[in-house]
Amino acid sequence: MLNKLQYISQGRTVEEQVKNIHQALDNGCTWVQIRFKNHFSDDAFALAEAAKILCEEYLANFIINDNVYLAQQIAADGVHLGLTDMSIKDARSILGDTKIIGATANTFEDIQNHVQNGCDYIGLGPFKFTTTKEKLSPILGLDGYHNIMAKTQENGLTTPVYAIGGITLDDVELLMQTGIYGIAVSGLITHSTNQKKIIKQLKNDLHGSIIV
Repeated sequence: MLNKLQYISQGRTVEEQVKNIHQALDNGCTWVQIRFKNHFSDDAFALAEAAKILCEEYLANFIINDNVYLAQQIAADGVHLGLTDMSIKDARSILGDTKIIGATANTFEDIQNHVQNGCDYIGLGPFKFTTTKEKLSPILGLDGYHNIMAKTQENGLTTPVYAIGGITLDDVELLMQTGIYGIAVSGLITHSTNQKKIIKQLKNDLHGSIIV
């Protein structure tokens, strides 16, 4: 079973990224996706290496954004592919059947294609405007999630769908009512002054129960 809460890393340098990942893990996150755009391969490798060691220490899933070959080289748990990245089928042929492959979607048709191509989960968004990601797809809002998730249910698609993009604590309960599986967040955790408290609250809201 996949975690319902994904943390997407932030930081302008390797050091900032490692610090933020370590804090998120230390305060209860058990799924980390590295996002480190527009950096030299040496830096990306150094970050991936450090993050993998941390994730192994905390028994957390470790996913790399976009870079299939880095995920293969570092033996990550998987990769997350954007709409313009390598195809799921090609990534699967490189990484093998045991690795997790996630894919970004903005429409129901995107979800349909990803499911047909064998992805393990889908990141559907953006929910709201976010500064975390460049070249943002059309914003979906709550109505967009309701419409798309209704179509996935009508078509019998059961691949886990995660909401992503500018999500706040107040949004989680309403988003879960649309039928999504979980959420992926970045700034909400990175910039929190009490990460332990907010991660615990997120888990409670995502699971619909009290986690002590």
